[in-house]
Amino acid sequence: MTTEREGRSGAGLDLHSHLEGRVRPATAASLAKDLGAPAPAQGWAAALRLQEAGDLTAYLACVAASYPLFRDPDAVRRIAFEAVVDAAADGQVHLELRFGPATHVTGEHGLDDVVRAAAAGVREGTAATGIPAGIVVAALRHHDQRTNEAVARAAARAAGTGVTGFDLAGDESRWPDLEPFAPAFRIAAAAGLGLTCHAAEAAGPQAVADAVRVLGVGRIGHGAHLAEDPEALRRAADEGVVIEICPTSNVYTGAIARVEDHPARTFLDAGVRLVLGDDNPVQTGSLLSAERAVLGERLGFSTTDLAALDAVAVEAAFLTADERRAVATALAR
Repeated sequence: MTTEREGRSGAGLDLHSHLEGRVRPATAASLAKDLGAPAPAQGWAAALRLQEAGDLTAYLACVAASYPLFRDPDAVRRIAFEAVVDAAADGQVHLELRFGPATHVTGEHGLDDVVRAAAAGVREGTAATGIPAGIVVAALRHHDQRTNEAVARAAARAAGTGVTGFDLAGDESRWPDLEPFAPAFRIAAAAGLGLTCHAAEAAGPQAVADAVRVLGVGRIGHGAHLAEDPEALRRAADEGVVIEICPTSNVYTGAIARVEDHPARTFLDAGVRLVLGDDNPVQTGSLLSAERAVLGERLGFSTTDLAALDAVAVEAAFLTADERRAVATALAR
């Protein structure tokens, strides 16, 4: 018999998942052979050892092992398509895939080629599975302002074709200043894209308020250190900031020491709005269904809590009105 805390563990909205962290191992091997690229298996295996010595910089280096597989637009399209298919197989009813296209530009393929390929892949995935999916284009902290503004313009040009949002990702511990990224976010906002930002993953609690103020975002990726400051926590709750939690990956990045230390319960009790993601599930071995089980079995979330999380996710997702209704209907089944 399913207990209250075990219920609803196989479905939900995945609002924080990286395309570079969803490459099927078999696809990685095939693409590496076709592209003459190094197979990333060694880097992925290294990621599995980070749980004992979590470090954001090292974790991101492991994720970056997949980058050579993205240098061909057809490969990008395939990876995006398969990510949607895999999400549907996991019981997900909506998937947002974020990725940094500037990392995948080559002499032959520019930003528009890369972004269009990812958008085409999610459209094909939606057609094959019936679950709405979108691309969240990410600026990267280690790239210069000019590059990130070009990324924002490429995202804006693709708005409405599968691109639904804009993000800032990368190593917050090394590039914490947000001001250089504000122009890119203004470009994305003007195109009607949803805005989110990785913050308070490696930096302190103030990073959440800074992202809201400087970049105009309503959603925060990870935000684990927000719980360290009661005043910052209260302000986030009062302002309706949505935190995209990814408990398992936060151990790998060093944001928390153990899954049981994740502040999801603290957030919930403080009235902070939460949604869930699986971040880089190939590297962590934890898809969204497993992350939901973590919430129920290790962090004390009841089925009522999970239903509340789903309700916030439906509202906060970068969806059209018709898609939002379809996702709500799928959740109610």
